[in-house]
Amino acid sequence: MIWQFALALAVLLVTLAQTTPVHGAVSQPTPLSGNARPVIEQFLLRQTAGLPGRVVITLNTPQSGALPPCAAVEPFLPGGARLWGRVSVGVRCSQDQPWTRYVPAYIAVMGSYRVAARPISAGQAVMPEDSTERQGDLTTLPGSVVRHAAQLHGMVAVNGMASGAPVRQELLRAVDLVRQGQTVKVVTQGAGFLVSSVGKAMTDSAVGETVQVKMQGGQLLSGTVRPDGTVERPN
Repeated sequence: MIWQFALALAVLLVTLAQTTPVHGAVSQPTPLSGNARPVIEQFLLRQTAGLPGRVVITLNTPQSGALPPCAAVEPFLPGGARLWGRVSVGVRCSQDQPWTRYVPAYIAVMGSYRVAARPISAGQAVMPEDSTERQGDLTTLPGSVVRHAAQLHGMVAVNGMASGAPVRQELLRAVDLVRQGQTVKVVTQGAGFLVSSVGKAMTDSAVGETVQVKMQGGQLLSGTVRPDGTVERPN
C-alpha cells in the first residue's frame, strides 16, 4: 500500500509540474496579422533597399494588442530609428477615429563575413587561407566585422583570434610598406604629364596612408603610399 501511495503522489507532482505556469516565464511574441502587415512589410523593404545583404523582416503584435481596423494605414519611422536588428515601426490611421501604434519589428540582414579559419596569433601576417567565408545575420555582429577577403590584404593581426571568431577591423593593422629613412619614388601625375623624383620617407607608413617625404633639396612633401611602394602626390 505504501508503494502505491508513493507512486500516485509522484504522478500527481509530475502532472502539476507540467500544467502549472513557471513563475516569471516570458510569453512568446505573436506574429502580426491583418491587412496592415503587407503594407508595413513593403514599407520596410523600400527603406532597407540599400542594406548590405538579404533582408528578412519579422513583425509582431504590439503588447497593447492587435491593430484596430483601418482601410489605409500609414507606416512611419520614429525619429532616430535605425532599420537594423530590433526596431519599432510607427503605424497611424487617419480615419474617423484616428490612432497610432508602434509595431515591434526585427530586421535581419543576411550576408557573408570573414571568420578565422584557424587560430591567428598576434603579430601574424594574415594570409588568404587564414580566413574563410561564413553566412549569417550581420545585425548580430560588430559593425567592424570584415566582410570581404580583399580587406585582409597586407594586414597583420594586432591581437590573437580563435578559430571561427569573426575577423574585426580593430584586430588588424596594415603592414608598413614604407619605412622611415627609406628612399622612395615620389610621383605627381596630371592630365598629360607625369613627374617623378626621389626623397626619404620621414615615417613608417602602410598602403593608403599619408607620408611626408624629404626631397633632395630639403623640401617636405606629402603623398599617399601606393601598393607598389611609390608615393603619389595630388596634382
